[in-house]
Order: sequence, then C-alpha cells, then structure tokens
Amino acid sequence: MDIVCLGELLVDMFPAEQGRRLADVSAFLPKPGGAPANAAVAAARLGAQSAFIGKVGDEAFGHHLAAVLQANGVDTRGVRFDHDARTTLAFIAKPDPNTQEFVFYRNPGADTRLRTDELDRELLQSTRVLHIGSVSLGAEPIRSAVWEAVTTAHQAGALISFDVNYRPTLWESPQRALEEVTAMIPQADLLKVNEVELELLTGSQDPAASRRLLEMGPALVVVTLGPHGSYFALAGGGEAVPAFQVKAVDATGCGDAFIAGLLCRLITADDWRTNLTPAFLRETLRYANAVGALTAQTMGVIPALPTSAQVEVFLRLAPPAHRVPGTANA
Repeated sequence: MDIVCLGELLVDMFPAEQGRRLADVSAFLPKPGGAPANAAVAAARLGAQSAFIGKVGDEAFGHHLAAVLQANGVDTRGVRFDHDARTTLAFIAKPDPNTQEFVFYRNPGADTRLRTDELDRELLQSTRVLHIGSVSLGAEPIRSAVWEAVTTAHQAGALISFDVNYRPTLWESPQRALEEVTAMIPQADLLKVNEVELELLTGSQDPAASRRLLEMGPALVVVTLGPHGSYFALAGGGEAVPAFQVKAVDATGCGDAFIAGLLCRLITADDWRTNLTPAFLRETLRYANAVGALTAQTMGVIPALPTSAQVEVFLRLAPPAHRVPGTANA
C-alpha cells in the first residue's frame, strides 16, 4: 500500500450560498468529507494505492460514505461501523471563497470511537505512508488508536505524515490542542501546517518560523498559504513556492488535496528521504499547489479532486505562478 489515511470520515454540510455566516445560511447540502478521507481519495485520483482507516455510524450516512470511498478507488478494509453512535456532521459556512466556519455535531461522533483493537494492522505494517490529523487527537478512544497506529507504521518503516488541521471548536481550549499536537510532532517525518497553525505552534505567521518546528523532530515541514502558495523547510533552509492564479470557488479540502499531491511525489523514490532536496521539493510543491488550485475551482471536495492527467495538463497550460508576498527564501 502506498498511503494509508487514518481519522475522520464524516458528512460535510455545505451551505446553499456563499457570503454568509453559519447562522445566516438558509440551507445545507450533505457531501462526503473528513480531511484524512479527502486525502485518501485525492491520492487515489493521482494514481497512488490508498486506504482509509476509521469509523462511521452503522446507518445510511456511514454506509454511503464507505461506498463513496470504494467508488473512488480507496481500499476500505479498515473502515468500521458503530452500532451505538452516529456519523459526525460538520456544518460549514463560507463568508468568502477562502474562509470557512465549522460547527461539528458529535454526541459523540462515531469517528471518535475507533479503538486500538479495531485497527487493521496488516495495512499499517505494509504501507509506505501513514497520514493522520489532529482532529483524531481530541478524544478517546481514537487518540490511543492513532498513537498505536503511528507506532506500528513507524516500526514497519513507514513515513509518518501529520496534518495539524486545527479545528478550535473540537477542543476544550487552545492550550489542550497545543499539548496534544506538540506531543505528536516528534513522531512525524512530515508536518503540514497553515498560517494559523504555524502561529499556534511558534507564535509567528512568518513561514520561515516553520524552521523552528524542525527542531522538534520532523525531517520536512510544509506551510500552506492558501492563494499565496506554500513554503517548505528542511535542514539547511527553506523556500517559498508561488501560487497559481485561479478563480477560487470553494477552498474546502484544498489542503487535503495538497498533502496528497505532496505525498504522491515524495514516495516516488524507494527511500523518500533521498527526495529531501530543495530542487525536488520546489517542483513537488509546485505540483501540490496545482492539485490544490484545481480543487479550489469546484464546489465540494471529492467531486473537485483532480486526476494526475488533469494536473499535468494544468501545469502545462497554467499562467506563471506568483511569488508569495513578503516571503524571502532562505
């Protein structure tokens, strides 16, 4: 297996109109979602073998979500169904195309109830990458399941990818989130953050501050900057990679698409560590930026995720990307 994604598989309730706050939206439309699930589908669309491990309710939503993953080429042998809890719903508002507001409905959600004994260890021991996010660190028993999965996959030689994906409403306090995230960072080979998460971890939104996170253990730290591109940091320095100019319709899931593109390129070598060079990462983040840019042009996440062929066409035809403002390479 190339990439196993572990965490939340849920229903995103998309707003019927943009430009309104959550309380002002007139109606919501259900769509498949959950950051790790999105990343699994994105990786499959890009040609990787991907699988998902997680838990949903044993009801219509849960079975529909599992079927969507299967229809998109994702291995679902790691999906479990909960008889006693419902699939989580995430209500989303879009005050503007690049901003989202979230409210999660859990009581508790089935995704939080994945236990260590329910993990598919064969998948974890055979994958080249395990990708996780912090949403699964906010509750038990899934927190313990994530830690067990990371330990198992790491011992088998997998790259551990960690997307901070901070959702404030799911935590009792920012301090609690910070404690759980900082405990996991040393276990990660690849750490992905956005500007808000970078500030939470370092006190600064300057992408160059990501180099401080390397001291905590990751070999590679990547900062996504929305319409301004991305930035990578590794031993010896960092570099900004410009964004593509596109008309953004919906930014939801662009980070998930980005990380899938990055991981698919990073594991092209037998040993992914040999790809940790500025030249390779410059082109890899350009590719990942393109995957994210294509995703932003369509409403909803999974329907918007591009194939590898679509990305290649986009890269050939896209106008020159523009430099991240105010960011110097180092």
